[in-house]
Amino acid sequence: MLAEFISAHSVAISAGLLILAYIFIALERIPKVTIALLGAAITIVLGLVSQSKNIGEALNPHYFINFVDFNVVFLLVAMMIIVAITTKSGVFNWLANELLKLTKGHPIKVLFALGIFTAVTSAFLDNVTTVILIMPITFAIAKKLDIDPIPYLLTEIFASNIGGTATLIGDPPNIIIGSAGNLSFMDFVKELTPVVAIILAVVVIALALAFKKKLVASPEKMAEVANIDNSNSITDKKLMIRSTIILSLVILGFMTHDITHLETCVVAMLGASFLLLFEKPTEILRDVEWNTIFFFIGLFIIIGGLEASGGIKLMAEWILKVTQGSQTATSMLILWASGIISGIIDNIPYTATMAPMLVEIQKTMGATYTYPLWWALSLGACLGGNMTIIGAAANVIVSENASKEGHPISFMRFLKYGVCIVTISLVISTAYVYLRFLK
Repeated sequence: MLAEFISAHSVAISAGLLILAYIFIALERIPKVTIALLGAAITIVLGLVSQSKNIGEALNPHYFINFVDFNVVFLLVAMMIIVAITTKSGVFNWLANELLKLTKGHPIKVLFALGIFTAVTSAFLDNVTTVILIMPITFAIAKKLDIDPIPYLLTEIFASNIGGTATLIGDPPNIIIGSAGNLSFMDFVKELTPVVAIILAVVVIALALAFKKKLVASPEKMAEVANIDNSNSITDKKLMIRSTIILSLVILGFMTHDITHLETCVVAMLGASFLLLFEKPTEILRDVEWNTIFFFIGLFIIIGGLEASGGIKLMAEWILKVTQGSQTATSMLILWASGIISGIIDNIPYTATMAPMLVEIQKTMGATYTYPLWWALSLGACLGGNMTIIGAAANVIVSENASKEGHPISFMRFLKYGVCIVTISLVISTAYVYLRFLK
């Protein structure tokens, strides 16, 4: 009787579970990994996805494991291992300090340097790792210049989310989109890097103008920054050489996917495995963000319940009905809705829900119709994280560390800048998506 009821109302039940998960994730009362795993367990127990791998001798399409995108999971784990090992060498601190020395300690130039370094680094490392690397340097620089570090911290937050948009591995939503849309590393570089570079330039200039009066230092203070001692930043030269070579080869492997036909997750796993030969795996694996990995796995299963019930297909049909099948209207709706929603809730569950919906649209309307929609989703979901202090993990980490250092960033102060930055980003993205794909 219960099984029949669940079967008859599977769309409503699976949608309800997903909405409940969204609400609890947004409230942040319970760790989001706990919510995702609990939701996944309930999805399986209710029979919204199957526990059985086979139906008779045939493979079961609704087997819960089928809904976990292991391309995403293994790429994330492998890149976390590579980044953790490379960071140990001190090479990123050395690069940041060298860049800062070029500014001669001028506060406005320092802002540009920190913004560019954060954005470029975020394109190849995850945003959280990037801001964790740059924050201690930022506080030290602000102290030497005797100025408020908040303009620099805000610039780094915005730059990390903008820079992460540029590549397949820069932000988790892009990894989800790349896997679902069968888009390569070079597809992201070709389609998103130009517009991200424009957005970054406009945003950093806007921030420099907004903070101009606060970014003033004496010549003596500037000289201190210009003469930073960078001789001890590299803590292990052999590790630095080994890890930077492997990281470069992994990125080269991503770029040559069309020649080698090796998936990004396989290339990353190969690089991570090689680096682990020289390390103690138990120590390195502690640095892997397992909470994030299991959050993804649980989330994929919850969304799998909605997909198996036909709910994702209904969402796709509704979008096409609202936009009357217009490619331009659908692209703009996805871009702006993604930007606004991702500023309020975590962009990972949002993207994980939208990606299978775009796959359904692709089945109906074709790959050519859907191609610009993937880029609209990526730009909206990644850039929208700049709207609020809780919009992305990097935002939360920077604000928490700023508070510990005695420089709290209030929700409303962040919102004042965040809304402006996201509006600028989405307006530029709108023009780009239209001129690049729709005109």
